[in-house]
Amino acid sequence: MKEKFYISTPIYYVNDKPHIGHAYTSIASDVIARSKALSGCDVHFLTGTDEHGQKIEKAATGANINEFVSHLASKFVSLCKLANVSNTDFVRTTSETHRLFVQSMWKKISDTGYIYLSKYSGWYSIRDEAFYQENELVNGKAPSGADVEWIEEESYFFRLSAFQDKLLEFYEQNPTFILPAARRAETISFVKSGLKDLSISRTTFKWGIPVPGHETHVIYVWFDALFNYLSYQNGFWPCDLHIVGKDILRFHTVFWPAFLMAGGFALPKRVFAHGWWTNDGEKISKSLGNVIDPIEEIEKFGLDYFRYYLIRAMQFGRDGDFSQSTLISLVNAELANNIGNLVQRVVAFVHKVNNGVIPTPGTMTEEEIHLLDDAYGTVAKMINSIDNQELHSAIEYIVSLGKAANVYIDQSAPWKLKGVDIHRMNTILYVLLELIRVIGLLLQPFIPDSAAKILDTLQVQNRNFASIAEKLKPGAQILQPEPIFKRIDAVG
Repeated sequence: MKEKFYISTPIYYVNDKPHIGHAYTSIASDVIARSKALSGCDVHFLTGTDEHGQKIEKAATGANINEFVSHLASKFVSLCKLANVSNTDFVRTTSETHRLFVQSMWKKISDTGYIYLSKYSGWYSIRDEAFYQENELVNGKAPSGADVEWIEEESYFFRLSAFQDKLLEFYEQNPTFILPAARRAETISFVKSGLKDLSISRTTFKWGIPVPGHETHVIYVWFDALFNYLSYQNGFWPCDLHIVGKDILRFHTVFWPAFLMAGGFALPKRVFAHGWWTNDGEKISKSLGNVIDPIEEIEKFGLDYFRYYLIRAMQFGRDGDFSQSTLISLVNAELANNIGNLVQRVVAFVHKVNNGVIPTPGTMTEEEIHLLDDAYGTVAKMINSIDNQELHSAIEYIVSLGKAANVYIDQSAPWKLKGVDIHRMNTILYVLLELIRVIGLLLQPFIPDSAAKILDTLQVQNRNFASIAEKLKPGAQILQPEPIFKRIDAVG
């Protein structure tokens, strides 16, 4: 029976069309999901849209709100398809399945005594859909910079204060529950500062899931949204990995575990919070007019170049800067000049000297044996990096393997051996084809289309990571070379 693996993105808020942050989270999660699937796991990969709340009601501005959220949700579905994201399910919080589940969770937690009716007075940010204490405000605004307003209304509360010690104990017993380490420290500091009970219903707007038995109240959007991970878990709970942006860390590492504890559920195994993108050194905002449209970038550079750059250019967990010039130089250096040139040279030469037939190797040198052993061992190193969300390091292993192969071909110079030492030339070519096969296998989570072209060229049938040991068969035919990674000479 296959090992189960459950990964989720946050569900994306549909008050506007997708931006670079949505694409980044989805593609990074896809890299991890594909790696686990290639490692033999049964993967449940959930993404979706968060469609309730005051911010959406306000953004609809008189339009039919159901049509408004459906239109925007379709853009997130389209982005998943365009970005080749391998999600196995897509949740919409307006679905009947989700609504019924959230209401059942409300009743279950209410029956335990952790929900009570009172009055709320405090600061609320419509943009963040979040409540803030007085000491959290910065110059009269939310920590995010969003405007806040003073709200006084009847509200249901969740006894978050009852979970302060339980959460701290859980963090201590599970040191890798929150990563990176800086986010873990941030969460612990917040909880230690004292947890107050959380307002979890609103009466000043209607766009949300009604509170069971008290339908003048709608359920707070974050109580509603977080339960998507359970309402669409398909028998995979507990979740192995929630990937989130650092701006929604508190909801996933404080509120969500407390809700689960109150409902008697197992907690997720890890929450990983990644950083934010800037645009050529500037903070991204609508007011600056520098919002990055992922669809435009994919159309401009091609999907796999876009995917590669997003994962390669930012150390996962830290902030990064989106720069078209950096994308071009990175793609040209590491894909076109390094891996692409290697594939083109070797495959073309095999067709030239051996009619495209994989040659039979002779006795290999110790250096060649060591080079291949290193290549075969790279898969375990790469998987380990991905399992620890070190995506940047995982790609580095592949780049290094490409560089080593290029050094090897330049030093061994098989073109000088034609008609001089055919057996030695064949050995060198076989080693190079094997290195290319391994590179193709390892690239699959990151740039699946391009990786498939490499493996198709070599006519590789089995493509999971376990097949790393299934070496190319001498005498088999390979396809004619086609450029896989073309240089970008200018932005189109």
